[in-house]
Amino acid sequence: MNLAGLDPVVHAPKRLAAMAILNASEWVEFAFLRLQLGLSDSDLSKQMSALLEAGYIRVQKRGSGRGRSTWYRITRGGRRAFESHVATLNALVAQAGTVPEREAEGTEGGLAAPAAARPTR
Repeated sequence: MNLAGLDPVVHAPKRLAAMAILNASEWVEFAFLRLQLGLSDSDLSKQMSALLEAGYIRVQKRGSGRGRSTWYRITRGGRRAFESHVATLNALVAQAGTVPEREAEGTEGGLAAPAAARPTR
């Protein structure tokens, strides 16, 4: 099992959802992301800052005054990280369906339970 494709920056659920939207879009406005993800302004800002710091998104301010808005776009590196992360998750899910039946007594999830955790008969 290869977990190298999992990216800890992308893995956080809120960032993963934001990256999914950005991956399917050219540019996305802050307000749209906030609405789609059901996040507060401060929470979304924090998540987007982490993605920006990793180089996974670009940010652009448009307009001026009260009409000013913030827009985001996924970068090439961000797209590669997202696609690698999703491919690794898909491989893990596919592999989960091929795990052999657990025949050994006292096993759970493919790992032997410690002796103290095994039920006594």
